Amino acid sequence: MYQTTYHRPSSIDEAAALFAKGAEAKYLAGGQTLLPVMKQRLAAPSEVIDLARIKDLVGVELSADTLTIKAATTYYDIMSNADVKKAIPAIVHLTSVLGDPAVRYRGTIGGSIANNDPAADYPAAVLALGATVKTNKRSIAAEDFFKGLFTTALADGEIITQVAFPIPAKAGYSKMRHPASRFALTGVFVVKTKAGDVRVAATGASQDGVMRVPAIEAALKANWSAAAIDGVKISSDGLLSDIHGSAAYRANLVKVMAQRAVTAAG
Repeated sequence: MYQTTYHRPSSIDEAAALFAKGAEAKYLAGGQTLLPVMKQRLAAPSEVIDLARIKDLVGVELSADTLTIKAATTYYDIMSNADVKKAIPAIVHLTSVLGDPAVRYRGTIGGSIANNDPAADYPAAVLALGATVKTNKRSIAAEDFFKGLFTTALADGEIITQVAFPIPAKAGYSKMRHPASRFALTGVFVVKTKAGDVRVAATGASQDGVMRVPAIEAALKANWSAAAIDGVKISSDGLLSDIHGSAAYRANLVKVMAQRAVTAAG
């Protein structure tokens, strides 16, 4: 690993100031991506700024209409939080099938969506629920946040502070896990909003990362049931094809995982 200077700021403003001073600084959230790539010498930041100890970035808040999860809250704390279980149990399920215990004790929601891995789980929840990503500078709608593989709307040095999820009428998540990495070969998050709209997002399937699935949304809006998806055709155009599965296989997985997610949502 290359030489780097490690910082542990106590506030968001201090973290941003340290980033601005660094030649090639990087923020450290849960470290599930940054530390491995540093060990492989694929990244050599001059400064590593650890956000995990900033109190304003940790915790969960629940109001009548919104579940807010702060960016440095770990997967384990999300999974075991009573307010998350009450408001959006599908997020608890998503977290329970994410990685392994070691990952869940260290990984954070902010780190996950900032990295925007094309097979990560949380982007599907953020997009399907129509969440708002809040930073130290602005608020960004989920539709505008994810820009492609490992790419987001975040400006250089911008810090995610929290994610605000509208509480849905129903929500469910299902994924086909890679047996070794536990990443999603394909995962689908389905949502029925309190207004009666339907939103569906898939991860692990598209070459461009997390995506909406309009055909399934239309079918479920007409009839919220797993059977309603039977006649939907998912095109394999633009879907990932690799040693783990072809584009056609992933197109079928989008349907199957959506049906399982609807069943789970009830």
